[in-house]
Amino acid sequence: MSSPTDNPDQYAAIELIVPVSCAGLRLDQALARLLPQHSRSRLQSWIQEGRVILDGALATVRQKIRGGETVLVHPAAGGAELAYHPEDIALDIAHEDEALIIVNKPAGLVVHPGSGNWSGTLLNALLQHAPQLGRLPRAGIVHRLDKDTSGLLAIAKTEVAQTCLVRQLQARSVSRDYLAIVFGHPARSGKVEAPIGRHPLRRTTMAVVASGKPAVTYYRTLEQFAECALVDCKLETGRTHQIRVHLQSIGHPLVGDRLYLGKHPGKRSASPAISEFPRQALHATALALDHPATGKRVGWQVGLPEDMSDLLAALRSRGSPS
Repeated sequence: MSSPTDNPDQYAAIELIVPVSCAGLRLDQALARLLPQHSRSRLQSWIQEGRVILDGALATVRQKIRGGETVLVHPAAGGAELAYHPEDIALDIAHEDEALIIVNKPAGLVVHPGSGNWSGTLLNALLQHAPQLGRLPRAGIVHRLDKDTSGLLAIAKTEVAQTCLVRQLQARSVSRDYLAIVFGHPARSGKVEAPIGRHPLRRTTMAVVASGKPAVTYYRTLEQFAECALVDCKLETGRTHQIRVHLQSIGHPLVGDRLYLGKHPGKRSASPAISEFPRQALHATALALDHPATGKRVGWQVGLPEDMSDLLAALRSRGSPS
């Protein structure tokens, strides 16, 4: 897999001679063969934007090739192409060795580039920190956290380590614990086993739906307050928005979770610390796995970030449930 770390000049003008073997092809088809690092749709858009010159004249997509022509391509750096650029973004590294990086991700940092977030991501930061990750699929990232969820993530530094971690995730042998601050007073402990899939009407959200993928979350209430509770959650599966959806489904949505609060009365709390908390109050606090190099069980734990610690202090100051 190519990446900007492999070729920092990939957006410079490209000049090439079309081989005779491409005779009879359309220009876009010939370029797709000669520049396989770019999709045909991207090449077509460059031709239409006047970025491709064929024998000194502006080219057209359907132009037939004879072989021997000189082509000059001026690439445009679109979102997907920018995705694999290293960027100087600070990383909080909990552990690093030859096989693994364990990162404590802050809230607000997108993990992997995508629509609307082609740069400024954890992936961009990792490529700056360890350029060799550009040779791995997704720069070694094997699982994700939502943008506004903080906490621990594992990144593989080699293909062998990445394969090992993916297999552990598939086998559900990676242990992941989260701390969440939720509305209401959940049971002392419980298990939510409910399939999760796309919401049938709101396609940007997830929901408990019969056609969804199996999902299991275990939870344990650690502390209760007047309006909320601190809950420890352990994932057996790793579906998109799993904890957020499962706790919302049993009537205890996360504080600050605008996407899943709906009409829950807690969103209008009299306490500014609660009603104005700017993100879902969710933190990946512990991670354990079998080390890809040694096979030994290893684990890491990090405390709450400042914003959730401040929220807990405000909740404690208001007392316990009456």
